[in-house]
Amino acid sequence: MAIYAAIDIGTNTLRLLIAEAVGSDHFTVLHEEQTVPRLGEGLMPSRLLRDAPSRRSLTVLTRFAETAHRFKALHVAVVATSAVREASNREEFVAAVLRESGLSIQVIDGSEEARLTLLGVRHGLRLGSSRVLVMDIGGGSTEFILAKGEAIEAIVSTGLGVVKLTEAHLKNDPPTPGELQAIERVVADRIGRLRAELPDLEGAALIGTAGTPTTLAAIDLGLAVYTPDRVDGHRLSMTRTRQLLHMLATRPLAERSKIPPLEPGRADLIVAGTTLIVTVMGALGYDECMVSDSGLREGVLLDLLRQRAL
Repeated sequence: MAIYAAIDIGTNTLRLLIAEAVGSDHFTVLHEEQTVPRLGEGLMPSRLLRDAPSRRSLTVLTRFAETAHRFKALHVAVVATSAVREASNREEFVAAVLRESGLSIQVIDGSEEARLTLLGVRHGLRLGSSRVLVMDIGGGSTEFILAKGEAIEAIVSTGLGVVKLTEAHLKNDPPTPGELQAIERVVADRIGRLRAELPDLEGAALIGTAGTPTTLAAIDLGLAVYTPDRVDGHRLSMTRTRQLLHMLATRPLAERSKIPPLEPGRADLIVAGTTLIVTVMGALGYDECMVSDSGLREGVLLDLLRQRAL
């Protein structure tokens, strides 16, 4: 029995997946968890990872390493994305993680993040050879991957992250209409330029992955407890997503935090994330967005399995 682990160090969320290999393209999940230490909190404009979020993240990563060891994982693949790759003190953080947890981090660029995310999304939704535009909404950046099957046609990393958008624009509780409009303008401007960087989107289904779309799907489904199998493949219409945005944006944080199954650390970010999705759908002419529970973490594991099979 070959057991492997994958860890995704995001700007907002840290995710762990431990699985038993079943061939080079399949696995059985043994354990999965995620937590929100918000590593990228206060990263901008100094581009320095702050002490408190770094310490929170180190604590989580040490626990993840212990869990992987308990499951007797043969190898643990660890990737870090936007917050770490943009930080001027990233080497210090990477060294601290290795020293305290024994985990060796690979800091990946936006293109590699997109490739691995596509791998995870395609596997989870069993997309086959269909043409898709995957929108991976992170805390520090949002990646767009246009692909047909495994063939990637275009990758665009935008820098539109929900932590960055929240810290830059949402100052009131609940947010004012003007603050929401400021996010819309920033996103619409970037998506306007995105159109010039992508080929024709004809026939490409829009798929959203990461915490914002999966949380919206869970809320839309009325789930008291997050259930990956129910969320995977759920379709969010533009009309319904606008309704969810209004519901979330008009409630103060204390009230919004009680909406199941919003996890701690996401309630303040969900408004910016939902505004981003609505703006993207409108700008690109999509009436709906399919949600994928699988993403970067699963792609990292699959990539590891393929490398080990060679």
